[in-house]
Amino acid sequence: MVDGIINAIGFLGFSQEKQVTAMAKILVVEDDLDMAGMVEDWLNFEHHVVEVVNRGDDAIDRLKFYGYDLVVLDLHLPEKSGFEVLEAYRQSGGQSPVLILTGKNAIEDKTRGLDAGADDYLTKPFNAKELSARIRALLRRPAALNSNQLVFEDLVLDPVAHKVFRSGREISLLPKEFALLEFFLRNRGQAFDTDALLDRVWKSESDSSPDTVRVTLQRLRKRIDLEGEPSIIETKHRVGYRLRDER
Repeated sequence: MVDGIINAIGFLGFSQEKQVTAMAKILVVEDDLDMAGMVEDWLNFEHHVVEVVNRGDDAIDRLKFYGYDLVVLDLHLPEKSGFEVLEAYRQSGGQSPVLILTGKNAIEDKTRGLDAGADDYLTKPFNAKELSARIRALLRRPAALNSNQLVFEDLVLDPVAHKVFRSGREISLLPKEFALLEFFLRNRGQAFDTDALLDRVWKSESDSSPDTVRVTLQRLRKRIDLEGEPSIIETKHRVGYRLRDER
C-alpha cells in the first residue's frame, strides 16, 4: 500500500515553499486512483493543465490525438503496460519528456524504461516536492519553460504569485485567461489557431470549443490591452493568434 501513495509530507501545507513552475499540459498515467488523485491535485495547485488516465490503452489513444508538454507514466498498468505506452509514443514520433514511476527496488524497470525512451524516473513512494523538481528539470530541457517572470514591454506575468501587472497596475484574470496569456508569452513568434489553443491550454475532453477560445481571448484582450494601442495578442488572418512583436 505504501508504494501506491505519495509521501504525505509533500502535501502538508500547499503554501509558501512552492517553487517556480511554468504552466504545462501534463498527462498522468496511473492506475492507483488515490495516487493519481493526489498527483493531479498537486500539479493543479502548481497551475498546470492536468489530465489523468488509468489504463495503458487509454494513454496510447490520448497521446495519439492530443499534445502534452510532459507525461508522468506508471509502468505497471492494466491492458497495456507503461512500457508499451512509452514504446508506442516514441515510435510514433512523440518527443515530449516522459517521467516514469517505478517500484522501490525495480532496477530492471528503471533501465528498461530509460532504454525505451523515458527521460527520468521517480521511485515510489515519493515526495511531492521531488516530483515538482523533476518536472521543472524536464520542462527546462526542450523549451526553457521555467522563468521567474515573463515580461512583454510594460506587462509582467508572475507564474509563482499568479499575478499580472501592466504599467505597474495589477490586472485580475480568470484562470484560463491567465493560462492563455502565459502560453502566448512562452511561445513568442508562433501563431496558433483556435484548435491548437484548445489542445494546449484546455483539457482534451472538456466541453470547450473553438468558440470558448475566442470568447476567452476577447475577455483577455479587454483586460490587458490599453485604449488606442494595438492589442498585445494579434490576429493573423487565416493563420491564428500570436503575441505581437515588441515595439
